[in-house]
Amino acid sequence: MPTTAPARQRKKTSSARRDDGAPIIPILARKVREIEAKAQKNKLGPTNRVKFQVIAFLVREERARVKADTALSDSSRAELLKRLDGVATILAKTAARDTSLIQLLEADQATSPVARRMRRDWLLDAGVDLPPEELVIDDAPQVASAPIVPAVATERAVRPVQVDARIESNPFLAPDATRIHDADQPRRQLDSWELMGPLYKAFAQGAGGGSATMPLPELPEFDRLSPKGLEVMKHQSRFLESVREGHRRFLLADEPGLGKTAQSVLAASVAGAYPLLVVVPNVVKMNWAREVERWTPQRRASVIMGDGKDVDAFADVFIVNYEILDRHLGWLSEVGLRGMVVDEAHFIKNLSSQRSQNVLALAQRVIETAPGGDPLLMALTGTPLINDVEDFDAIWRFLGWTDGTKPGPELMERLDEAGFTPADKGFYPAARQAVIDLGIVRRRKKDVAKDLPDKLIADMPVQLDDEFGRSIAQAERELARRLADRYRRIIEARGDRGLAEGEIDEDIVNLVANGELEESRAAGTDGTNVFSMVRRIGQGKAPLAAEYAAQLQRSVG
Repeated sequence: MPTTAPARQRKKTSSARRDDGAPIIPILARKVREIEAKAQKNKLGPTNRVKFQVIAFLVREERARVKADTALSDSSRAELLKRLDGVATILAKTAARDTSLIQLLEADQATSPVARRMRRDWLLDAGVDLPPEELVIDDAPQVASAPIVPAVATERAVRPVQVDARIESNPFLAPDATRIHDADQPRRQLDSWELMGPLYKAFAQGAGGGSATMPLPELPEFDRLSPKGLEVMKHQSRFLESVREGHRRFLLADEPGLGKTAQSVLAASVAGAYPLLVVVPNVVKMNWAREVERWTPQRRASVIMGDGKDVDAFADVFIVNYEILDRHLGWLSEVGLRGMVVDEAHFIKNLSSQRSQNVLALAQRVIETAPGGDPLLMALTGTPLINDVEDFDAIWRFLGWTDGTKPGPELMERLDEAGFTPADKGFYPAARQAVIDLGIVRRRKKDVAKDLPDKLIADMPVQLDDEFGRSIAQAERELARRLADRYRRIIEARGDRGLAEGEIDEDIVNLVANGELEESRAAGTDGTNVFSMVRRIGQGKAPLAAEYAAQLQRSVG
């Protein structure tokens, strides 16, 4: 619902001067001092970060207005610009204390509904006459209203050859009567309240170190999920029990090393959420495929590469990286997905990025069309600390808990049951717990240390599927062809010495390999040889290794 500023009579304070050409400046000065005080105590939560951003672009707006105001005298203009510079200086000092604020200075307008409402209210408090279109804050459009395949990606879209065969193999889906809702819902006491800001504030205030984990079932007596030779840990088993009991939407924020991937793979098995889509950073695509095979060997995973020509459309699990998701949105929205996992979910925090819009649009389609309803949706991140409002916003939208402007039906029902409004102090802890109970699970290593195995060293397989990777594969084929030709020439020159058909002479293989090594040492890294190949493979892996290290740094510091 659009929100309109109430008509209010505001009394001028005694400190306001009649000849003050910029009545917004005292408000900005007071707000920026509040931000500065919070920053000094390291208590800058989401709401204060929005305030910081609104102050920054109001300073720019006011500076431009003052410079263009011909009614001001030169001395008045200089005085006002000096006072604006003072506000800007405090902003800069605060950003120097908390460098994550620097990116907030780049915005030149209020983008989120919360920021637009804040700007409107401050200007009204300053006595500024706003045009009607700025008094009414329209709800942000829902992602689902946009086409599933954005126009920018239409030309790049691909359709694997097997997709139509899979869709045609199961053209009839059972009707889902649970999706029919009564339009005459009773009006709740919270319907007239703006709730997103208070919800963000509830998390900004925190819980004094309290746990941010939904209530989980007790540990089951037996492990019925692990394949032979493997065993789930106790904290994983309790999470999977919640899936068995019917819970389907989770923000799984366990610390790195506690097995979020395995929990997600097994959760899909418990929920029967196949076909399942997993959206991941490029560096972990092959690792996800390996984990699917390891924990659910009865299921098939297909790793989607750029053009999708090798996609197994009849697979149970599709694994795709963020960068190429736009090329596959069309067919993925048609195969009847029953589950979706987003790994490193903080990747979608920027709602203006095409990557985030692709993920949210597809998630909305899954929510609306999943056969049987109630799909499994999981957002995974080892980064529990939220730096700004949008970090919450995108993940909550993905899970269907909010639409960006108001809580979803389930969250609204929980808030209404609590019996508070944002005017009540008790609203904030109750609202925080209501969101947590929807499906936030966060365990720390120190909390489950006794259940963890000894430290393990694991290989991380990667797929070099970009242009550089394809050139390496071509060079590998040429090198293999050269070695095979040398082997055959030696065999032909030597004549038949009793080798059976298909038998390989290991001595000749070693001779050819040693000869290649000697030539490679003499040639150095020029041309295509063993050493240049190793070097090129290392160059191909380096960006992926850097990307993975950056993810670890963000998650664990």
